[in-house]
Formats: sequence, C-alpha cells, structure tokens
Amino acid sequence: MKVEYRTKKLKKQCEDPKVAQKDYGSNIGNKLTQRVGELIAATSLLDIKHIPSAGLHRLKGTRADEYAVNLAHPYRLVFTPILQEGGDINELESINIVRIEEVTDYHGKQKR
Repeated sequence: MKVEYRTKKLKKQCEDPKVAQKDYGSNIGNKLTQRVGELIAATSLLDIKHIPSAGLHRLKGTRADEYAVNLAHPYRLVFTPILQEGGDINELESINIVRIEEVTDYHGKQKR
C-alpha cells in the first residue's frame, strides 16, 4: 500500500524508530513504526483488518472520513484513505493509498 504523510515531521516520526521513540517514548514509538510498516506491506486496508492487534476502525462524527489503528492505549494512528476513481470508503479492499494525519489520543476531546 502507498503511504503518504500530512507533514515532513510526521513522516520522520513514522519511518525512523529513533525519532518515534524520542518524540513518543519507546512503547508508542515502537508500535508507531510497526503499524506504519504493516500499512506499507499491506495490499489494501483489508489486510490490516486481518491483524487483530491493529484494531482497524472507522471514526465517526466529524472524523467520519478517517480510519485509525491502535498504538499503545489510548493512542491511535489516524489516517485518511485516498480513494481511486470509483472507490468506496467502506470497501477496504479498494483502499490502497492512505495519508497519515496524526498520532493522537482523541478520546474525550473535540479537537476537530
């Protein structure tokens, strides 16, 4: 799967384990680079759905166009599917490009 990033800083955090661990701590940093590796290795989001520990889920409300995977509780890796012509956000096998938006704990706060 093709992975894009919202910012250059986020790209470094997601791809360089040392940067990820420095910015988020070892537990979250290790999971972050693991999850990004899984996204890159996947053919589509359907592959990620088959990894139980990833906990792939679609967000709701103002974030209904985004998905997230688990890192270390309560942190999540949030990304937006980049749909191809005729693609459907609900068909995981048709999503093979994502843009990583942020690493966050979105529980209990209304950031967006």
